[in-house]
Amino acid sequence: MLWLLIGYMFLFIHRPFEIWPILGDIHLERIYMAVVFLAWIVYGDKRWLRNQHHYAYFCFAFTVLVSWLMSNWMEQGQIVVENWFKVIFFYFLFITVVHEEDQLKKFCLAFLGVMAIYMLHSLKEFVGGRHTYRMGIVRLIGVDSSLGDPNSYGASILFSLPFISLFWRTMPSRRMKLILLGYIGLSMGSILLTGSRSSLVCAMVWWAIVIMKTRYRFMALAAAIFIAPLMFFALPESLQNRFETIIDPSVGPKNAQVSGEGRIEGLLTGFRLLGEFPLTGIGPGAWRPATGSEIESHNLYGQLMGELGGLGVITFVWILIGFVVNIRWLRKQSQLIPEWKGEFLIQIGGTVGMGIFLMLLNGNFGHNLFRHNWLWYGGFIIIARYVTEQKIAQAHRAYAQEYVQEQSWQIAYPQNQRNRFSRPIPSSI
Repeated sequence: MLWLLIGYMFLFIHRPFEIWPILGDIHLERIYMAVVFLAWIVYGDKRWLRNQHHYAYFCFAFTVLVSWLMSNWMEQGQIVVENWFKVIFFYFLFITVVHEEDQLKKFCLAFLGVMAIYMLHSLKEFVGGRHTYRMGIVRLIGVDSSLGDPNSYGASILFSLPFISLFWRTMPSRRMKLILLGYIGLSMGSILLTGSRSSLVCAMVWWAIVIMKTRYRFMALAAAIFIAPLMFFALPESLQNRFETIIDPSVGPKNAQVSGEGRIEGLLTGFRLLGEFPLTGIGPGAWRPATGSEIESHNLYGQLMGELGGLGVITFVWILIGFVVNIRWLRKQSQLIPEWKGEFLIQIGGTVGMGIFLMLLNGNFGHNLFRHNWLWYGGFIIIARYVTEQKIAQAHRAYAQEYVQEQSWQIAYPQNQRNRFSRPIPSSI
């Protein structure tokens, strides 16, 4: 069942039915998801993992549905709502099937593997001449049409970066480190070729945090200072000018400066729409028809307030609180049981935390409210907490059984006879 879910993850990220029309004509995604659902029905080892975070997601989904039904632009938002509930459905299957550490580790590894295939295919098509020309530059795009836009594609790569640190710490073999270094090079090269300033800035923030956390921070910093200029000057002059506008907007074309100012405009428009539609907003996917804008909000917070209103703000904050609660719980276990600190289940808490931080940071420059990463990250942290709770409960049961055996031994042998036997002291958690 796990491999069926990984297969759907591949379809969702790479989206071959958007690349080859014949696969779209036969509705490959729907057929595959129907097969997965039938397999889930007959799958014997299903269980519901109790966690308060679920309620936040379901309330948010209910808000999305109500906001869409009350919208004056229902037709324009239909695709957004359909895609969101596909992600909710996959989240439900994922949560009920994956409940072991090894399964979660394989899924996260597969996530990086699928992203690598996605990037390599997109890069191959770019070399073959497939690109978009925008803001006066040639820009790398994803092979799909849903999230293939340069900024969206760069964001997809960005949100996968925290998993590099996860496997670097938990699978520190030389082979794995070489693979992860290759993934870093592929990711950073792809982000640079997209010309996405927001993705590059967020990636630099991630890289700076990683460097400061390592024991070899000075060596890593020196390597970054040496490599960064080489990568920059290896870019075409048009892309060099594009990234220079991060510091000095005047060096680029006027539309690049307008694009940057559009992010602020999206936030301000969101505040205005919240005042006009305070309860449920204008509806998901209704930004352009409702505002008359030629572009989307390009701002997570403006999108949240404008499209989902006050209910959306409340339920979204609830989701963020759920992340904080679960991540802090895992961190507390690493403090109570120090030998677990380097375990995969504990480390994934920091990975998800970094992923959410990057999504919120990138949200200042992009409308990522309905991205699948919000739900996938939640699934990762919920499963990690559940498995950790099971390990703790198992350790408690083992200790209790050992304690009972010790007490029975003490009753069976008087004090003056115990020195004839050697018995280990019961271990503690």
